[in-house]
Amino acid sequence: MEAPPDNDVMWARSLHFTHRDGSPGLAGVSLEVRQSEILAVSGPRGSGKTTLLRCLSGLVKAQQGEVWFNSAPMHTLGPMARERLRRDRFCWIDPAPVLVPELNVWENAALPLMLRGTSRRRAKVAALEWLERLDVGDRARRRPHELRQAERQRVCIARALAPGPRSSSRTSRRPAAPRRPRPCAARSPRRPARTASPSCWPRTTPRPRPSPTVRSPCWTGGA
Repeated sequence: MEAPPDNDVMWARSLHFTHRDGSPGLAGVSLEVRQSEILAVSGPRGSGKTTLLRCLSGLVKAQQGEVWFNSAPMHTLGPMARERLRRDRFCWIDPAPVLVPELNVWENAALPLMLRGTSRRRAKVAALEWLERLDVGDRARRRPHELRQAERQRVCIARALAPGPRSSSRTSRRPAAPRRPRPCAARSPRRPARTASPSCWPRTTPRPRPSPTVRSPCWTGGA
């Protein structure tokens, strides 16, 4: 088992995944994501984009291959350990905005923080800040069924970003841009966004890279 380079926050090698119906999902996919880098995964429908993101974030486990996060192997973790890692270090934004109907908007956005043990007051402050930044602050006390589809999607984005995750993923057929977007990698990314195909392979001779100084990475996928 080969450890990834120190300056890769996410590193995957030769991922293979087959769906329950026998259809192939991934066939030897490899990639690397550096600190502060935005990585867009593109490809035709059914090419494995969402499956790749699910494997990288620990939602599902690849049948073959390795996934490393912050120089620690994820592919050797059990279900409970992967769940804790997702809760504490990752966020996932699904195409369908899924919110808890019994909670209001700010409670939905603050839920991950409260599950981590953050006080209700601090979690509310963080949630309200992101709701305001995404132009749904005036809906903070509404229930999910009172919101439009686009507003529910923004609440999901606020819920994902309020805890300050080290890595975030979004999969969407038609990404909806907020009126005043503030992406989580807005802190002067050192490299432009690059596009990777699900059939990419690792380099045989990695290029030397400078040590990163940006504190928080963000990676996102969209078709």
